[in-house]
Amino acid sequence: MGVELFTNEGTCFSAVWGSSFDYYGLELLPGPMTAYLRRFGEPCGPAPVEVTDHPRWSSLVGRKLTRVDIAWSEDRERGIRVPDAIRLCSQEKVVWIACGRPADWPPGEVYYLGTDDVMVVFTAELAAKVGIPAVR
Repeated sequence: MGVELFTNEGTCFSAVWGSSFDYYGLELLPGPMTAYLRRFGEPCGPAPVEVTDHPRWSSLVGRKLTRVDIAWSEDRERGIRVPDAIRLCSQEKVVWIACGRPADWPPGEVYYLGTDDVMVVFTAELAAKVGIPAVR
């Protein structure tokens, strides 16, 4: 799973779950998700879903990003810092892309960060509930 992001110039980046940090976390990599995910668009593989026109994304699409931050977590036992989420900010909107998922289905009050799922969070209230650390 992941999220593809395109710049106005057409450059593509993919936010996917990976292990570049010697432990699993969110990675922002150059290129399309097909370069990083196996069986993309195939049966039993991640399905592409176009969200450009979705109301939750539309206020960010085509806007200049004013700030991009990384929310890190620290595994003190292993001494490893791992990116849990990236925050994309425009004048109008803030969106978090995180490696995490609800603890149960349908989504409830408990979420897990650092899983092999990628989720998008559209409100500060849900970001706090999910446990995405505040960016300093």
